[in-house]
Amino acid sequence: MATLIDPDFRARLRALNEKYAAGVPALLQAITQASSRCDSEGPRLEPLTELHRALHAVAGSAATFGFAALGQECRRIEQLVRAMLNAPAQAAAEWPGVRAQVTALLDWAGRDAAATHFIA
Repeated sequence: MATLIDPDFRARLRALNEKYAAGVPALLQAITQASSRCDSEGPRLEPLTELHRALHAVAGSAATFGFAALGQECRRIEQLVRAMLNAPAQAAAEWPGVRAQVTALLDWAGRDAAATHFIA
């Protein structure tokens, strides 16, 4: 049975972390595309659902692979988008503020997310 001190286990874990890290740009690109779709089509059900899914994917997996801060920020914004989905009449009014937070997340991730990546 593999343990945390088992060198093979640690090597496999490191490989999984590196694979996830290599995929982070694609995850961020999905958030970018979904956010842009909300800009062009308006914060309607379909584009908001796409954005929610993209944020949820990162929020649910990032910490597991050493991107805790990125995961926390995606979770926070995901909850804002979920609130918009639950109150569609208010979505248009709330979108500019949420969009600003998505933009800040993407700017930060592009600059600093690698610094938050921790590989054990």
